[in-house]
Amino acid sequence: MNTAFRIFIVEDDPTYQRMVRYFLELNPDHEVHTFATGQECLDNLNLRPHFVSLDYSLPDMTGEEVLMRIKAFDEHINVVILSGQRDIDIAVDLVARKGAYDYITKEKDFRARLESHIQNIKNKLDLEEEVDQLRQEVVAKYDFTRSVIGGSPAMQRVFRLLEKAVRTNITVSVYGETGTGKEVIAKSIHYNSPRRNAPFVAVNMGAIPKDLLESELFGYEKGAFTGAIARKKGQFELSDGGTLFLDEIAEVDLNLQAKLLRAIQEREVTRVGGEEPIPFDARIIIATHRDLAQEVKEGRFREDLYYRLLGLTIELPPLRERGHDIILLAHFFLKSFLEQNHLPPLKLAKEAKNKLLGYNFPGNVRELKAIMELAAVMASEDEINAEDIQFRSIRKEEAFLTKELTLEEYKKRIIQHFLNKYDQDVLLVADKLDIGKSTIYRMLKEEKEQI
Repeated sequence: MNTAFRIFIVEDDPTYQRMVRYFLELNPDHEVHTFATGQECLDNLNLRPHFVSLDYSLPDMTGEEVLMRIKAFDEHINVVILSGQRDIDIAVDLVARKGAYDYITKEKDFRARLESHIQNIKNKLDLEEEVDQLRQEVVAKYDFTRSVIGGSPAMQRVFRLLEKAVRTNITVSVYGETGTGKEVIAKSIHYNSPRRNAPFVAVNMGAIPKDLLESELFGYEKGAFTGAIARKKGQFELSDGGTLFLDEIAEVDLNLQAKLLRAIQEREVTRVGGEEPIPFDARIIIATHRDLAQEVKEGRFREDLYYRLLGLTIELPPLRERGHDIILLAHFFLKSFLEQNHLPPLKLAKEAKNKLLGYNFPGNVRELKAIMELAAVMASEDEINAEDIQFRSIRKEEAFLTKELTLEEYKKRIIQHFLNKYDQDVLLVADKLDIGKSTIYRMLKEEKEQI
């Protein structure tokens, strides 16, 4: 613990009080306070003790009454009852029903038991402190002003939608090609919302066999099927109070979609093999690389489920449409990799930047991360050169033609490609493509007006 471990000794016998205080103060981390009456203890609860050693027989009130009032003040304060008499019925009542940590009789081994309990409580508090620290680190990691990187117009739209998403519990639909960072967006919403201290549960619907998906989502009762040797909670239950992220939602078959609709609509699930509805409170975020509206038209996705999930829509642009964000992300991934591997800083040569800007990134942000990590390993001096940037995916021409677009849309992509390559130099791009600079300015103005 970073602070002193605060102990109250409530004991009216001066000899016993001094003895307990003496051996507890042998540990310099202990801050010990002594009281002869129950009321003195209660009057000082604002000091927030971590542990109370409470005599059962006090001159002004019973130990049980003091215990109940301590628990009413703060149920997390750990109270051990010390008594001169062994009474099983009283011990059971105080520990099992009234919330005492333990009931110890004043016998020769009471010191060892008291010290053991204190150490266990300190270990528990240390663990809670460590978990809280880790939670804060995760929250900082997914602060979307840090984790979602980009200055392009498309990403500025994403930032504005993220700010709206964290204010409410509205369902969020995240669309984007594979590798664009849909789970990062989902985590950023969760860890910037009031639910940040509750679970974030992610389920890749396409990675779980269809015959196991229902039990994975809703849980199952013991004996529900062969191999169900014990009850298991499903992901909906586990996400209670937090966020449930259903990735690749379009991969769910129509039969399970009906059950999914009911669960989300009623905010309750029934385990496989069970009958009792189990309520849950979770924010739902879904993601897919497919066009769900088109899936509905073609009969592969339920229309009612589509509208139930639609909510706030966030469309993540592919990396090839994010302009100079490619370089911002390249620097981010490079810096992270170097720090994680305790390597010296590396610069990114201009030729290497141009090579990155001229590539189409069919694997999106995920591919860029892999490229930069390899480049950091391949670099021989203090700079990453063009030859250190290695592409191992499909050819750029194939990636460029992966979607059926209009001629005008292809034209815009070509212009944007050359603007990225030549640092947004409109005059140079106009000369390279043999078009008027007004054509480029008009395209940029149209994009700006769409923001």
